[in-house]
Amino acid sequence: MDYIRLTRQFSFETAHALLNYNGPCKNIHGHSYKLQVTILGKPITDTTDPKYGMVMDFGDLKKMVNETIVAPLDHALILREDTDPELVAMLQQLNHKLVLTSYQPTCENMLIEFRKKLQISLPKSVQLHSLRLWETENSFAEWFASDNV
Repeated sequence: MDYIRLTRQFSFETAHALLNYNGPCKNIHGHSYKLQVTILGKPITDTTDPKYGMVMDFGDLKKMVNETIVAPLDHALILREDTDPELVAMLQQLNHKLVLTSYQPTCENMLIEFRKKLQISLPKSVQLHSLRLWETENSFAEWFASDNV
């Protein structure tokens, strides 16, 4: 049986700031992110399975990525957990959607975090093949499983 790759694209709006960065991205700013998730697997061969012929139901992939990545980050502000505690407290007091991370919230580090979350959530029958995160219309970062063996 042949391996097939499936790709689904997602969009979300997120703001971030890069702590201690020496350029304009040290300031809070937002992006219209686009995330492409590609999985690899073999189509189901059991003719009694309602998902016969599918590697994974696109709807199941959509639900998993939305719950794991998109919903927590959409219209949120991502900051490193060691950001000025007064700023964090003020944002929390004003009920802003705030995500604190242990890493610098760059496009590259976000992909690494997404990879970790997705590999835990994916069914055993499929593998995460690649991720592409567009931060702007002209700039993206990619993660490929084959680069990390």
